Amino acid sequence: MHMYIKALEKVASRYAPSRVLSFDVVHVFAALQLMKNKGRTSRDAMSSSLTLGEGSVKTLVKHMKMHGLVQTSNGGTRMTAKGKGICEGLLSAMPYELSLPRCSVALGRFNYAVLVREFGFAVRSGVEQRDAAIKMGATGATTLVVKEGKFVMHASTHDSLKKEPLVRKMVVEKLRPEDGDVVIIGSADNSEKTAELAAKNAALFTIFSHEKHH
Repeated sequence: MHMYIKALEKVASRYAPSRVLSFDVVHVFAALQLMKNKGRTSRDAMSSSLTLGEGSVKTLVKHMKMHGLVQTSNGGTRMTAKGKGICEGLLSAMPYELSLPRCSVALGRFNYAVLVREFGFAVRSGVEQRDAAIKMGATGATTLVVKEGKFVMHASTHDSLKKEPLVRKMVVEKLRPEDGDVVIIGSADNSEKTAELAAKNAALFTIFSHEKHH
């Protein structure tokens, strides 16, 4: 995981005393995901998918190109073999995602869940995940660790999805969680895209912070 994370961090860092960048590691990851799903993508599609302005997308593509993650042509931007390797490496840790209705654990108008495979041990209180989500403009994030088939919050043994049979069914069928996995739900009131980027940023943070300590 370490090399994939380093690669994202390099793309999302300034390489000169240039202006502060308006994109983050999560935008690099989401851009790669978009290309994985579409094959090639236009800057307009990236702009709406990543909720970034035209100028930011231009800089993001430039940085990704500089680090050998993408190629550009008149037909759009697509991943290189290096970009694909990074994308697939990260997706092995974050394989499933889905949008969720509002419920007792997902409090936003828009809610989006991401599964982080086998990273339950890396979750401390869930506050760090919430902060990573808020950084993306979300209202917050709910972090559930799967323990003995239960979805538990920090320092609790109570199954948070016990009273939410419909949501539980969605999570189990779509995210296929196993013991030791983490389900992070990003919540936002302005758009589903914000909730999605928030959940992904919190998921990446969970992987990053663990990798930094080891």
